[in-house]
Amino acid sequence: MVQFCGLLTLQRKPVPLKSISVSVSIYEFVAGVSATLNYENEEEVPLEAVFVFPMDEDSAVYSFEALVDGTKIVAELQDKMKARTNYKNAISQGHQAFLLEEDSSSRDVFSCNVGNLQPGSKAAVTLKYVQELPLETDGALRFVLPAVLNPRYKFSGSPKDSCLDVKMPIVPVEDLPYTLSMVATIDSQHGIEKVQSNCPLSPTEYLGEDKTSAQVSLAAGHKFDRDVELLIYYSEVHTPSVVLEMGMPNVKPGHLMGDPTAMVSFYPNIPEDQPSNTCGEFIFLMDRSGSMQSPMNSQDRSQLRIQAAKETLILLLKSLPIGCYFNIYGFGSSYEACFPESVKYTQQTMEEALGRVKLMQANLGGTEILAPLQDIYRRPSIPGHPLQLFVFTDGEVTDTFRVIKEVGINRQKHRCFSFGIGEGASTSLIKGIARASGGTSEFITGKDRMQSKALRTLKRSLQPVVENVSLSWHLPPRLSAEMLSPEQTVIFRGQRLIIYAQLTGKMPAAETTGEVCLKYTLQGKTFEDKVTFPLQPKPDANLTIHRLAAKSLLQTKDMGLRDTPASDKKDALNLSLESGVISSFTAFIAINKDLNKPVQGPLAHRNIPRPIVLGASAPLKFRCKGAVPKAVCSYSPPAFQPIMEAASVEDNVVYRTGDYSFCGLMTHKDHDSPASVENHLVQLIYHQNANGSWDLNEDLAKVLDMSLEEITAAHPAELVDSSGWATILAVIWLHGNGKDFKCEWELLERKAVAWMRVHAGSTMPLVVKAAITLLKSSVDPAIFTY
Repeated sequence: MVQFCGLLTLQRKPVPLKSISVSVSIYEFVAGVSATLNYENEEEVPLEAVFVFPMDEDSAVYSFEALVDGTKIVAELQDKMKARTNYKNAISQGHQAFLLEEDSSSRDVFSCNVGNLQPGSKAAVTLKYVQELPLETDGALRFVLPAVLNPRYKFSGSPKDSCLDVKMPIVPVEDLPYTLSMVATIDSQHGIEKVQSNCPLSPTEYLGEDKTSAQVSLAAGHKFDRDVELLIYYSEVHTPSVVLEMGMPNVKPGHLMGDPTAMVSFYPNIPEDQPSNTCGEFIFLMDRSGSMQSPMNSQDRSQLRIQAAKETLILLLKSLPIGCYFNIYGFGSSYEACFPESVKYTQQTMEEALGRVKLMQANLGGTEILAPLQDIYRRPSIPGHPLQLFVFTDGEVTDTFRVIKEVGINRQKHRCFSFGIGEGASTSLIKGIARASGGTSEFITGKDRMQSKALRTLKRSLQPVVENVSLSWHLPPRLSAEMLSPEQTVIFRGQRLIIYAQLTGKMPAAETTGEVCLKYTLQGKTFEDKVTFPLQPKPDANLTIHRLAAKSLLQTKDMGLRDTPASDKKDALNLSLESGVISSFTAFIAINKDLNKPVQGPLAHRNIPRPIVLGASAPLKFRCKGAVPKAVCSYSPPAFQPIMEAASVEDNVVYRTGDYSFCGLMTHKDHDSPASVENHLVQLIYHQNANGSWDLNEDLAKVLDMSLEEITAAHPAELVDSSGWATILAVIWLHGNGKDFKCEWELLERKAVAWMRVHAGSTMPLVVKAAITLLKSSVDPAIFTY
């Protein structure tokens, strides 16, 4: 069960952590972050303070230091077991000591120990890290400063040395005793168009007339109820580039940190094509643990995670191509499948699946994803239908590395597309399983629409396979490139590709250039992207590119203390120590030997509280009774259990921002409002048949805002039957009214047009003309010709 220590009143124990200040420096596609934790001991006894906090899985932490009453202490990266021993010995000898370590089971959780903080003493502990910035579909670079750390489900067999075993006090957000401040500076030679955030920011301040440099800061009073997200839009984000960084001057050539390292960014211009004839087997793995009954975010009346996931799953089921196979798994402490084995996609199987999805609840207890994954992988593959796995979860698991390892073992037989739902979803799990299988990952928080991201991913999975991916370098004699990134075998349209390489040999004289070429084959045609770059490495005191390259390598070798193969453990440890980038096998240790006061008895132990985020200002309505497993009840802290007795999960109570739902099909908005269009779109999608057609009935008439009699009277029966007429009308309505949601209905519309071409044949132009006249639409008839 999930480990909670209950609600602690802050009046009983002062909290030594007073504030967190963060400085972010973003240059092109990379962010450098310096985060300082400010401590003060206001008690009369020496303290040991423990703070467990989230980090993005891609963060390469390379520096840790402390400033104690004016004295600076720089940490050393050591073998983790050695660092822990040294920390304990230092404390027992009366020294001050500081320990920073990555969780043994997940790359996105860290703990910081501040030991022997004397009464009245102040300490500023600073950690530094660098990370790549992912590129969103709309061209935005996404930087996230994690603030929400959700409890992770603990099951029998869970590792016992996890940071998450620390009994963190849990308090409501408004009672958290420390503050967060953040300043971000952004530089890009391409020009900065705008900066957006899910949190209040100061106005963007441009530092030059050409808008190549800007600064923003987090507005005062930020509460830890959401991760801080920045979306940065550059003028030209899709231009390929190479950054060549000089190595450390005191390290001999031939070592990772001694030679120049290149970071190559490609944005392959893969042509858009129709889905391939090979449809695939689509398995949807849906998290139904108790935590999925939590809200998507902390906003008032926020939609529940399970409800958003159900709506998305229904939309995906409607969008599947005819001829494919599919199945749905729900998992928690146990798991269950919709069908005994994957079934062919037909009207009957689709309707049966939809009925079961509508009844889904977050009632399967804890979050144990490994068992259903193993069951999926054990089943025989369907010839001609490659497996595509879609995973929807809030990621609150503790066996992260084991899950990633299982996915990686089976990477040759499938691709995994993962979706992290809600604030605080584990970046280690969501990114890790996608990376291990050559898939993609998405995070849905704040006001993001899960539907649009899921449909974009489905569209990617239906694209023809890119094959024969290769990278070639054209360099002067006596200079060569050694790949540091894992071999790339999958590329998707709209995806940025980042590759790291080490340049070894004799660097040429000034003015010399090199070239790197990316080649790939798509449906028998060969494509290539080239980029030329100067062979003059630039110095960087932080060795940003080298650290990122090391992190990329560590992600392929480091599977945690218990799950890393023996052959990789030594390599991962040595790589971590050489690069200075923390790993599962290392930890930062700093000792202040100037302080040598014997400790009288054990230090007073203070675990820094984390906020509990339950979202809406109106209380959530749950009741852990009846058929709902006890594991669901145990998910909530004792302080909130009285609230949870107020209602039942069976009551299907749903708080959400909109007034529509696939599962309720409510339409309470004004007809002319944007939400009304969204309502109508939802209903139209829901009533589409598996083959892409619609039936002519009252449901369609309501969406079109016309009477069924009026539609029937205009039906050119001599040209097409009623289903064909209904389908033409539905497609025209989509183009005329649902433009803002095109990414969500594009696959549905494509299926409908394909059905119409077969069904109507040569009469389709006349039918389209009659439909446009009836709907008084300005839609171009050419939409039916592709």
